Amino acid sequence: MVSLLTLSDADLAGKTVLVRVDVNSPLNPITGEFLDDSRLRGIMPTLRRLGNSKVVLLAHQSRPGKSDFTTMERHAELLGVLLGRTITFVPDICGDVALAAISEMNNGEMIFLDNVRGWSEETSMKNATFEELAATEIVQKLSSIADAFVNDAFACAHRNSPTISGFGLVLPSYAGVLLQQELETLGSAVENPQRPYVVVLGGIKCDDSLDIAVNLLERDVVDTIIPVGVVGNLMVWADGKELGNLNENFIRNELGDAFDRTWEMAQWVCSNHSDKLILPSDLAIEIDGERAPLSVRNLPTEYPIYDIGIASLMNIGPAIMGAKCVLWNGPASYFEKSKFAFGTIEILNTCVETDAFVIIGGGHTSTLVNQRGASEKIGHNSTGGGACLTLLSGKKMPAVEALKLAAEKFA
Repeated sequence: MVSLLTLSDADLAGKTVLVRVDVNSPLNPITGEFLDDSRLRGIMPTLRRLGNSKVVLLAHQSRPGKSDFTTMERHAELLGVLLGRTITFVPDICGDVALAAISEMNNGEMIFLDNVRGWSEETSMKNATFEELAATEIVQKLSSIADAFVNDAFACAHRNSPTISGFGLVLPSYAGVLLQQELETLGSAVENPQRPYVVVLGGIKCDDSLDIAVNLLERDVVDTIIPVGVVGNLMVWADGKELGNLNENFIRNELGDAFDRTWEMAQWVCSNHSDKLILPSDLAIEIDGERAPLSVRNLPTEYPIYDIGIASLMNIGPAIMGAKCVLWNGPASYFEKSKFAFGTIEILNTCVETDAFVIIGGGHTSTLVNQRGASEKIGHNSTGGGACLTLLSGKKMPAVEALKLAAEKFA
């Protein structure tokens, strides 16, 4: 565990506590109703621990300009229902209305301030230093009437903004229960996983997935890497098999300026660690709206590759079943198309059946696990997509670094 303070290190009863959470959730575009409330449920242990404090919740929903950029009123309402208590929504962030509401709170009360991304400082300072963040108006005003800061927003811990990493220099700051659990579990998957350790890397974020693969291989903590989805297609290509112009151009366009660096990592993995790779042996392509099988031997193809095939799954299954720890990040297919969901769902079924400790790396994979009611059958279902990728690739996270600074200053 990194050297930061947790709620076990503090008695915050009777204190005014700013709590940054990530409850950014998918919403029905027509009704505005929540399509997934898992992030709200994820912060409940922290809020229960702070039941005798004056809790001021800070959060965001989407970002300015997007259709689901809303106030936090419905979040406050739903979270109150889940907790079984009243959470008062305050339509202000750090102005007179918010400050007055905070100053009038009693022990045990909770209020939810408005969408912090409605305050320009929150979205315009991603390259700022911690000192610059601490000097912002939002941090200065809120810290002036608070006793402590708790960060339980793992899903945006990789981002740098005033409410995420700006309080470490001005308030005693602690990791919430969710953040602590995520850091410990995902940290063990990087530092000291149970062996054999199998890592399934899929989805469309090839650069992030290759960063993870290289990090784990250089640490010599992984036994088998299974690239699937677009990541698998890239690795098949890097292994010397052309995919066809359509599929190769898709990967180039998705990676943009990151293509050259990602290609070099893919070739390095194929050249130096082929013994730890299980590459797809067959695929599924779309021809006139229908699923069609294709052996890797028959590449290239003029049709889009949307899934792995049965032979590939027969190689993947035993590896997952024989593991003691499995990390899965990213779908194996274009699973939103029902005819191409097969590979992803079969991997999920295998992850449910194995005796291994299974870690789901957030994002689309986590949503799929929740939608299919499999979350309780998984060892750890991460609430963070980009944050999970950042941690697993060995990169520093601003939220964590700010908590470390606070630990040094206020311990």
